[in-house]
Amino acid sequence: MLKMKMIRAIIRPEKSEEVIDALDKAGFPALTKMDVAGRGKQRGIRLDEIYYEELPKTMLLIVVDDSDAEKVINTVHETAFTGNIGDGKIFVSPVESAYTIRTREEGL
Repeated sequence: MLKMKMIRAIIRPEKSEEVIDALDKAGFPALTKMDVAGRGKQRGIRLDEIYYEELPKTMLLIVVDDSDAEKVINTVHETAFTGNIGDGKIFVSPVESAYTIRTREEGL
């Protein structure tokens, strides 16, 4: 049985196309992209008198073989990095199974 990982990368929206292009070049064209809002350790941001509790982010969902997980993680790290607070997070979870609806095939 094939072991798989789901990688959830929550990144700055302005870095999303760069990350998606880098993942495609690295051999990972399949992903799901969602616009989300949230906050991390910084608990939002204050600009003058305005406080933004949640900030816009982009979440990328990528399911890959276990053996490819590190390559995806490294690609996201390298391309999403700005060095500033709010660059994002990467979460990795095991995937028990995946099915293609049209063919009913199991696996990626």
